Amino acid sequence: MIDYQSLLNPVAKSIPPSGIRKFFGIAATRKNCISLGVGEPDFSTPTIFSQAGINSINAGKTHYTANAGLFELRDVISQYTKQFIGVEYSPEDEILITVGASEGLDAAIRAVCAAGDEILIPEPCFV
Repeated sequence: MIDYQSLLNPVAKSIPPSGIRKFFGIAATRKNCISLGVGEPDFSTPTIFSQAGINSINAGKTHYTANAGLFELRDVISQYTKQFIGVEYSPEDEILITVGASEGLDAAIRAVCAAGDEILIPEPCFV
């Protein structure tokens, strides 16, 4: 039998579990508790979006995209920001698609912060 604990990086093993993750675990065991901590809504995905996903799978659109995301989506976002917000961003090199806000924030912070930089996070804040 493999001792997986012995294979873990000591730094990773020393990181304590997140308090908010413990809270999410507790909330998941409670009846009629709606946890909005990770931005999860209290309703099922609307059928139009579920069907669009099913249609994409059936059409074979199951492969990785370019690192920046689908160009067509970046182009539509570029048009939207120009028309409704009044700012222009190039879909070629100024728009990046992420799988969620946490990934986007992480990428943005890593792009502008370096080792030794101080980051101030006001509280209360999003988990």
